[in-house]
Amino acid sequence: MVRLCSLSETRAKLLDKFSIDYIQSPIDFNEDSVVESDAKSFVYKVVQGKLSSALSSFELDTPLLVADTVISTSSGKILRKAKDIHDAREILLAQSGSSISIITATILKSKKLEFIDISSTNYKFLEFESSALDIYLASNEWRGKAGACMVEGFCKNYIKDVVGLESNAMGLPVEKIVPWIEIYGKNR
Repeated sequence: MVRLCSLSETRAKLLDKFSIDYIQSPIDFNEDSVVESDAKSFVYKVVQGKLSSALSSFELDTPLLVADTVISTSSGKILRKAKDIHDAREILLAQSGSSISIITATILKSKKLEFIDISSTNYKFLEFESSALDIYLASNEWRGKAGACMVEGFCKNYIKDVVGLESNAMGLPVEKIVPWIEIYGKNR
């Protein structure tokens, strides 16, 4: 059992898929308070802030699981969650026909163990079709997604090449935390 410190439906679905018992408990952390130009440094600082917020709200009787995801373009620009539909269009157009890295930082912390991971999944996308992009934007499925990207949804049809875990690109590299959850269970 872990405490998922997030309201993310996608992260919850990933835990379900891997049969990990969890309690979903949102935390409050202002990601805009982090100023950093390097994507890996940014996402690490955000996940540290989320952990600090979680520790001020919850005991470690149940291990805490925090994660954050950003997208980095081939030029190193950080693409975060779109603020509105116009921002989403610009962010998605920056990915169309380009290479990106989806970077997720994860911390699993118990009384005895702390696992920290920063993983990257790299994608090369074909050009997005204009009409399909319009339909996706109208669906609002992009809301709350790093880079407005859904590699399991809209972007899936445009993947030319991928290197890395799809679960990481979806916001939680579950394959990497499963062994640590098992270790925690043995060392309670």
